[in-house]
Amino acid sequence: MSVPRATMDAMPSFDRSRTHTRGGQLSLADLGTPLHDVDFVVVDLETTGAHSADNAITEIGAVRVRGGDVLGEFQSLVRPVGSAISPFVARLTGITNSMVADAPRIEAVLPSFLEFMRGAVLVAHNAPFDVGFLRAACTRLDYTWPAPKVLDTVTLARRALPRTEVRNHKLATLAAFFGTDTDPDHRALSDARATVGVLHGLFEIYGSHGIVTLEDLSTVRTTGWSRRRQKTHLADGLPHAPGVYTFLDGSRRVLYIGSSGNMHSRVRSYFTESETRGRMTEMVTAAQEVSPLLCATVLEARVREVRLIGELEPPYNRRSKRPEKRHWLTETREDFPRLSAVRSLTRERVDSARILGPFRSAASARAAKQLLETVFPLRSCTASPASARFAPCAAAQVGRCHGPCAGQTDPAEYAHSLAGLRALFNGDPGQFLAGARQRISDLASQERFEAAAEVRDSVGGLLHSTAGLSTRTSLRSITEIVAAERREDGGWDLAVIRHGRLAAAGSSHRGVSPYPAIDALLLSAEFVPPHDPVTQLTTDEETDLLVSWLSNGTTRLVRSSSAWSQPAHGFEAARFAWTRLVRPVS
Repeated sequence: MSVPRATMDAMPSFDRSRTHTRGGQLSLADLGTPLHDVDFVVVDLETTGAHSADNAITEIGAVRVRGGDVLGEFQSLVRPVGSAISPFVARLTGITNSMVADAPRIEAVLPSFLEFMRGAVLVAHNAPFDVGFLRAACTRLDYTWPAPKVLDTVTLARRALPRTEVRNHKLATLAAFFGTDTDPDHRALSDARATVGVLHGLFEIYGSHGIVTLEDLSTVRTTGWSRRRQKTHLADGLPHAPGVYTFLDGSRRVLYIGSSGNMHSRVRSYFTESETRGRMTEMVTAAQEVSPLLCATVLEARVREVRLIGELEPPYNRRSKRPEKRHWLTETREDFPRLSAVRSLTRERVDSARILGPFRSAASARAAKQLLETVFPLRSCTASPASARFAPCAAAQVGRCHGPCAGQTDPAEYAHSLAGLRALFNGDPGQFLAGARQRISDLASQERFEAAAEVRDSVGGLLHSTAGLSTRTSLRSITEIVAAERREDGGWDLAVIRHGRLAAAGSSHRGVSPYPAIDALLLSAEFVPPHDPVTQLTTDEETDLLVSWLSNGTTRLVRSSSAWSQPAHGFEAARFAWTRLVRPVS
């Protein structure tokens, strides 16, 4: 085994980490690692056969390069254990059983190679073959596979060189095409050296298309990469700052809206490996311009994104559209009330305080309705008790309700049986949860596990919806909250929240008191009237963003016009407990 030309401790490791901006929006902190700054370890293996499960490695050869310079080489024969070299393989590679008889075993060679490749991008021709054998060896020896980033020169060559230019993409063919200094001869180190020449030749081809970074290079594995690469210039001039970006077509029609803590980097990512959504390829192809809206903080950017999507409804955005589309459960005003799924709240319904929701879809509202009708003896039919006397519905016949349609009960008795439902309307889910657990237990004892799982999921969905409303209502009841979050640079991100709506956002620099900035924000903050659920000014998604920001563990409350609290045994506590205590039924 040859000695590397540079000690491994002196070699800089390649940092493949990606960071996230505060608030959860994915962003590349430093988009684009130039290829000339990346350490590549080009490896080739010789083996006793084609399958890693049944065959063994007989030789490892590798070259470590950076910026066109060879940093070191690695070569070692390996004595296979339990797998002899066949005459066919010996003729192909020139490696015989006698040559490897005194060679070290893989457990002695593999640790040295893993150290040699540490911190580098692994490159191979037909990489799944070589990586598969290396991973299998690590598994057998109980070593941790380092999971490096892998480039396959076969894949790169197929994208860059069509069959009109080369007859195939074998290593020997590509080596001849690029005129590499070393000819491949089925020996590990020679083939690795030839692959280095092929890799550099491919880099020159991709460089002519503007692909000069590792992240850019990875986009060749994504359908439509060439079309997306042609639009990279759309990110030019965008600020490296928080804000909202809008993709526009040639007629300045809004195609897509997004937000980020670094607009330039995030928009650039739409042209790289990090963007794999098919509809985004279509959107980027149609886009002709990206318009930025600079914001003071990431929180403000996310809130403005939600507002703009709800207002403009871009065709390529999926979430945040139609914020007014909500579904509710309400109790009807009858002698024998039942539950009704509705799509809007009226003043009468709000004043009755007998509503549950909101639910994201009509299906989830119906599932919650059916759940409540199994837990409580609710009338589910629409028949009038006066006209249908002595004709019980199906639910009454199986004991699901007291049969008011058949004249089997009176209004007072019926109302008393719904005490648990009335408690649920008032924010106490205790009786509801007890009934739901009993229902799940009964179904499980009957071995109706799928039905029990449906009940479990419906309970979780109902609690999620009611807990969300409870949390939003608690924040919207507060006239004004001022909060601050410490930034990584030592400054502060500031927000003024009024009735669950972002009224103002700003920031202060490190080492400067934030209070003058807070006072200025308060003077310029938007006036927000008290929340009205019938004519709702603030969307649920915006309030949820603010709740999440205030509750993230790093945001500090500066001042509040009243206490922000929730019942200790309310919907949020029940949702928390249900999520952690109820196990899937199987």
